[in-house]
Amino acid sequence: MTAQTTLFDTTTPDSTPTPAPVVPALPAGPADPAAPLVIGLDLSLTSTGTAGEGWADRIYVGDRFRGDIRMDWLEQQVISYIRHADMVAMEGPSYGHGAMAGHEELAWLRCAIRLYCHRQHIPYAVIPPSSLKLYVAGHGKATKGEIRSAVADRYGIHTEGGGRYDMADAYGVFAAARDWLGFPLAEVPERQRRALDGCQWPDRDTVVTRR
Repeated sequence: MTAQTTLFDTTTPDSTPTPAPVVPALPAGPADPAAPLVIGLDLSLTSTGTAGEGWADRIYVGDRFRGDIRMDWLEQQVISYIRHADMVAMEGPSYGHGAMAGHEELAWLRCAIRLYCHRQHIPYAVIPPSSLKLYVAGHGKATKGEIRSAVADRYGIHTEGGGRYDMADAYGVFAAARDWLGFPLAEVPERQRRALDGCQWPDRDTVVTRR
């Protein structure tokens, strides 16, 4: 595995053995050494998407854990991806689905990751779903499939399998954050870039000086 594996540590509650996250190798071509290390997240109780430069992955719970044990495991798995980040970017809540099952737990997970970032002095950003859709796919009501296709077309990241939409969302979040920082992965139409104005961003200098 490449040096990228040093970015992640895996911890498991109650000493329960679980597989380590599988992170794809970076594609050919050097990354910008001046760019901050950004990790994108699409948080979910069942299939959390994670992404960084040239890769996308997911954290899948399945039926292994229930209740508080599941929440503890999820938090630790997400932390394993972000603990060395210069900035974390996550998709915000979809208030149109406020009555969905598990909304209380999902809100807790978002707040737990935000609090971890706060305590570890890791700047974080929150990107509303409509802003993500506009930035990636060109309109604020884009479907999951349209976002996945746009990520594949613009960035060459082809997400497959059960978590394909979660990984595509996470990569879109990552790409938006990199663009806002001044290290865009690809050219994006200015009309779509205006979606960045509607996001919650940290102080840019704080992120850049962490390198």
